[in-house]
Amino acid sequence: MTDTFEDCLVLARTELKRARALIQTEISAYPAPIAGCDVQFNHLLAARQQVLTALCALDEAVFVPTPRSPTPHAGVESR
Repeated sequence: MTDTFEDCLVLARTELKRARALIQTEISAYPAPIAGCDVQFNHLLAARQQVLTALCALDEAVFVPTPRSPTPHAGVESR
């Protein structure tokens, strides 16, 4: 079976969404009260943020500079 990069991106999104759900379940089941210095809880919050950042990065449009458009706001050079 040959995967395309699109297949890999779909799989990455699926796995990141699964990780987000697992982390959220773990956070929801965490016993109260939660102290501000609770290292395990803070680690879960950090992991959740990493997963969300990765999901956003996969969906973000990426600017690739070219000679005709060297900066994101340069527009297209007419000739």
